[in-house]
Amino acid sequence: MPTLRRLWRDYSLTIVVGTFFVVSFLLHTIFGWWQYVADQTSQGQDPTLWGWSGYIVYFGEWTFQNWQSEFLEVLLLIVATAYFIHKGSHESKDGEDEMKAMLRRIEKRLDAIETESTPKRKAS
Repeated sequence: MPTLRRLWRDYSLTIVVGTFFVVSFLLHTIFGWWQYVADQTSQGQDPTLWGWSGYIVYFGEWTFQNWQSEFLEVLLLIVATAYFIHKGSHESKDGEDEMKAMLRRIEKRLDAIETESTPKRKAS
């Protein structure tokens, strides 16, 4: 049980996005099949799974069109914002690096002030 909690804590974004992906992909497959069957039967043709006029060809086309416009774009944004910098962007890592550097400068100043204000003990 602790392992599942740790996985959820460390990878909850991936788990949620992956779950949405799998569910949407399954629904896309089911509804796409129903649409394909309706189109084929309205044209007097038998719906087939394989072959050049089979569902697999249409499914592949629909899927890759969807991925190009949605999933790849989002994936690119997630990966790109983790590794690349766009100065001033909240998602970019440069803001975090600048914040850490500023905090280090503040800590140094506070340490210096604390050292100056601490009374020195006389040697016995």
